[in-house]
Amino acid sequence: MKVLIATSTTDFDPTEVALPWQILSNAGIDVHFATDTGTMGAADEHMLNGDYFGFLTKLLVARQDAQDAYAEMLKDSAFQNPMPYSAINVDNFDGLILPGGHAKGIKVYLESEVLQNRIVDFFAANKVVGAVCHGVVAAARSIDPDTGKSVLYGRKTTALLRRQELIAYNMTKTMMDDYFLTYPITVEEEVRAVLADPADFLSGKNPLFRDSMKKLKRGFSVRDGNYISARWPGDIYTFSLGFLELLQGDT
Repeated sequence: MKVLIATSTTDFDPTEVALPWQILSNAGIDVHFATDTGTMGAADEHMLNGDYFGFLTKLLVARQDAQDAYAEMLKDSAFQNPMPYSAINVDNFDGLILPGGHAKGIKVYLESEVLQNRIVDFFAANKVVGAVCHGVVAAARSIDPDTGKSVLYGRKTTALLRRQELIAYNMTKTMMDDYFLTYPITVEEEVRAVLADPADFLSGKNPLFRDSMKKLKRGFSVRDGNYISARWPGDIYTFSLGFLELLQGDT
């Protein structure tokens, strides 16, 4: 089976790309990549080294398992040779993952009409689609031409919570300005606005701790048909295993 992970060329979240790649690859899934430029991407350096996070470094920086997975992924030939969004053919893949990131380099990914059109194709073909954090924005902005509405209209989803985004922004703005606030409107507010019912946005339990393979109950994801979403890097194991289950037809 083949899965595509779409990212920006710069500033994507290392956890939300590398750990799904690792989990899927270890399960025998053939994972490919696409970037806006068609050249090898690079994760947000702040999330790798914790620069300017101060006393919040341990809370915000990518944890060691993600760092290790990212270092391993850098050696992967598929990651080194991504396709441009324009070359994506939905018929060649069984699933699509839309990871997040919040630094400004992620905007080209979130605002790409070419990628949005391909996302519509994946939903129309009923392929498995997974979105995490800001990746849900990419899906939310993908408008089905047959309905004139977002591909998420009529579906249940989650995404980065408003309170998560604003807490990170308010606690770091003196050091990092609006680094943690990608747009003036929060992810949750934008996603809720395109849903059939704002109540279709599910927040889950308070995201206090990150999940792991041994502590999956800490994570949260929402499944709706062949679509699965999650809120932040702390949900990534729950999300990745849920995506794999959908891919393998286990519900």
